[in-house]
Amino acid sequence: MSTNSKSESYAAAGVDITAGYKAVELMKAHIKRTKNEGCLDDVGGFGGCFGLPTGMEEPVLVSGTDGCGTKVKLAMLMDKHDTIGIDAVAMCVNDIICCGAKPLFFLDYIACGKNYPEKIATIVGGVAEGCVQSGAALIGGETAEHPGLMPVDDYDLAGFAVGIVDKKKMIDNSKVKEGDAILALKSSGVHSNGFSLVRKVFDIENADLTKTYDVLGGKSLGETLLTPTKIYVKPLLALIEAVEVKAVSHITGGGFYENIPRSLPEGFSAKINKADVEILPIFKLIAEVGGIPERDMFNTFNMGVGMSIVVAKEDADKALEVLRNAGEDAYILGEITKSNEGVILC
Repeated sequence: MSTNSKSESYAAAGVDITAGYKAVELMKAHIKRTKNEGCLDDVGGFGGCFGLPTGMEEPVLVSGTDGCGTKVKLAMLMDKHDTIGIDAVAMCVNDIICCGAKPLFFLDYIACGKNYPEKIATIVGGVAEGCVQSGAALIGGETAEHPGLMPVDDYDLAGFAVGIVDKKKMIDNSKVKEGDAILALKSSGVHSNGFSLVRKVFDIENADLTKTYDVLGGKSLGETLLTPTKIYVKPLLALIEAVEVKAVSHITGGGFYENIPRSLPEGFSAKINKADVEILPIFKLIAEVGGIPERDMFNTFNMGVGMSIVVAKEDADKALEVLRNAGEDAYILGEITKSNEGVILC
């Protein structure tokens, strides 16, 4: 069978190869923005190549993979696809920075019902922006067209990041002790977790996403919910150079109760005064509209805290200064106490 007839039969099955070629061409300008010193070749090969940095005594590679959850449904409903890629990068790099690893590179995976090159390129543009924000290179990816499996206008997005850290500098919670300070880095909103509940609370598929709310500062519901996940890599790398960081937790699905204890050694808990948590307006609205109990809110959402960081009490002021100079709205969230409760909200 000739190449041409094979191409035509594949198109008859619903897969447009030429659309894939066009999407790759449109992506190249976005990918170019993410180039860093480790990149070894151009997009289009069978594998992305990256040269490891030197100068570490015992380099450790740290990997993370994640997606954006059902937040992609909101992007589809709003027909706004330029920020969801930031979320995909953020969910991966915010995980690997928790042990002190600097992101090196990122790969994305987009599954779609039909390949619309301009839309795919717009999604990848968001991925590239997330890579720029985190310092990672976008060295490859995959766009998979799934006719018959997904509706033509639907897509899903996931990613994979690799970072590196010298083993002796890894953040491993071994030095956490009673009385240490817990710092909060503010989130930009719901980030990319809890959207199944959000969609149910607001009946998103049938809601007026353009409706504005005074409590949201006059912003629309759709705009507020689609705000991309904040990327904390560069501020945390700056902090690691300035003070001893004992533990870091990325507050994702499971909220305070699941995520903060993951960063603490056995026998220690985070004691947090609820009045000190700077809860974002969107979470107050979710709780009010959905009638959701307070504990369930803290057990599902970040509540306005995207990252928690543990440092020695005597280092807290310096740490806050470094973080604020790096553009973060940071504050003291609580303290470490001896307990097996994990999180104590009082």
